[in-house]
Amino acid sequence: MDQVPRKRASKPKKDAQLIIRLSSEERDQFIDLCEQQDSTASREIRRFIRQYLRSQQDDK
Repeated sequence: MDQVPRKRASKPKKDAQLIIRLSSEERDQFIDLCEQQDSTASREIRRFIRQYLRSQQDDK
């Protein structure tokens, strides 16, 4: 009997961008650190934003 792959629960689609300005040196250091930790800059920035939003909701 063939197994049918299960569909994963879909996550909300990422449909927006946030453009930030910082020095090339800071950007390069940040990307290097993310790579050392087997992550991406986008993933870490999203993680920061989600944690920040939760912390602000808790304060209200």
